Amino acid sequence: MRMGVLDIGSNTGHLLVVDAFRGGPPVPAHSYKEPLRLAEQLDADQAVTEEGLSRLVKYVVEARAVAADKGCTTILAFATSAVRDAVNADEVIATVNEASGLDLQVLSGEDEARLTFLAVRRWFGWSSGRLGVFDIGGGSLEIASGSDESPDVARSMALGAGRLTREWLEAGRSAADLRLHVRAVIADGAGAVLRGGPFDRAVATSKTFRSLARICGAAPSAEGPYVRRLLHRNDLSALVESLRTMRPEAIAALPGVSPDRAHQMHAGAIVAEAAMDLFGLSELAICPWALREGVLLEHLDGL
Repeated sequence: MRMGVLDIGSNTGHLLVVDAFRGGPPVPAHSYKEPLRLAEQLDADQAVTEEGLSRLVKYVVEARAVAADKGCTTILAFATSAVRDAVNADEVIATVNEASGLDLQVLSGEDEARLTFLAVRRWFGWSSGRLGVFDIGGGSLEIASGSDESPDVARSMALGAGRLTREWLEAGRSAADLRLHVRAVIADGAGAVLRGGPFDRAVATSKTFRSLARICGAAPSAEGPYVRRLLHRNDLSALVESLRTMRPEAIAALPGVSPDRAHQMHAGAIVAEAAMDLFGLSELAICPWALREGVLLEHLDGL
């Protein structure tokens, strides 16, 4: 069956159209993205602004039309950190659903981590043993670990690359202070993740990690999803220092970096380095599947 998965993230709205069936991998058929930057569309009271809501409604209505044109019979629509944390989240969801006719749902941080973990488990399989999964989004960092399809531990921390850029670096606070803050927050939750034992395989997903790996020498997306891609901590540590003094225009020219995310790559790299250091990881495997695939796989399992 042809299905659409509509992901309203803190940075981007992304409709992924796939051909899917239970027992096989979803095959991408079409992608429709828009840099909504919802995390930057919050007022002083942490409410989504009228402009932000208008842009969101416009995109979701267009995404539904695209999905229909591509033959989708089902659209799974969800929103993550930026909408979840907004004080007017209920109003935002109601307005979007009324305008689009969709059933946009807000995922909790724990569900984000759990569903991303499911996608990674299906991609790497049982032979990977105990997985540790890391996902840096625009608004939050998700960490999950376990030996089954559902993680033993799933944590969400307010350490998204966009959030930290806005609240720390663009607010004039130092990168050194941000580094200490990030490490304190991750360390506070690390014990629960590590209590189950060391990881047999540590994995990173989503755009920030993919971009960091690409900058550090991983194969480009044009070489396909099955190429082995790794992010090494030594390379990342050197990159963190380089990004500190680079302008967004120069960062956008690096391989794997999109212009709309260039300004938050430094904060994302600080989070990635902290996670690898505090969990004692010399490398992370990059998984092409993430939250969207996890949402789709769980839906197919329930059919």
